[in-house]
Amino acid sequence: MSTITATDAKNRFGQVLEEAQREPVRIQKSGRDVAVLVSAAEYQRLRDAESAPRVSPRVQRLLAESIERRRSVYEALAK
Repeated sequence: MSTITATDAKNRFGQVLEEAQREPVRIQKSGRDVAVLVSAAEYQRLRDAESAPRVSPRVQRLLAESIERRRSVYEALAK
């Protein structure tokens, strides 16, 4: 990941956008990290990973099987 100052990012915005297509670009202001610029594809990958189930497929399958086996109990409790 490359690092650039906010002023340089402003002055070279087109170049920074091109660089962000290859790797994330850390933007600093007064020596502090204030932002990270990533490509649209990387942003979408991060969003997809965020919304992906955090439970393993095996656990999901076991839960579904358990619910199916105990369906009559759950239905009786729901009444």
